[in-house]
Amino acid sequence: MCLGIPGRIAAIRDAERRIASVDFSGVRRDVDLTCVAEGALDDLVGTWVLVHVGFAMSVIDEAEAQRTLEALAELGEAEEEYAAMRESAAMLEERP
Repeated sequence: MCLGIPGRIAAIRDAERRIASVDFSGVRRDVDLTCVAEGALDDLVGTWVLVHVGFAMSVIDEAEAQRTLEALAELGEAEEEYAAMRESAAMLEERP
């Protein structure tokens, strides 16, 4: 099953490569904005995006983000995804 997870764009990390830091319930990951970038990337900071395999696939409003998060939570899949993200982030932090 393919999941798109809602996240909020926290910062632009590399404007040239269109990479942003996106917050997923307290876990930040780098995400490619190429599919949603129209105009100045800084205008996207604070907006919600639906992310699949590291790519922001669409810009969504906060209400849609919350509905999606609630639906995923009901399915139990959001927690599994977040746990995997946290584990991955922890392993990366442990690297020398």
